[in-house]
Amino acid sequence: MKIYTKTGDAGLTGLFGGGRVSKDDPRVEAYGDVDELNAFLGVARAVEIMPRIDEVLVPIQRDLFSIG
Repeated sequence: MKIYTKTGDAGLTGLFGGGRVSKDDPRVEAYGDVDELNAFLGVARAVEIMPRIDEVLVPIQRDLFSIG
């Protein structure tokens, strides 16, 4: 299935809240880094469930999700 956004691809991507920037803009890379870190923390929590670790990591994951 193809998805058409009707915005074309001139090497730009849209930011949350509006505006378009180059796909190699540092903000786009930072969004990806934040998402990767959040995913890594999720894997760490899933490997071995430890309530004390969850107490520390869950709020961090929530913050990272908000930032991303």
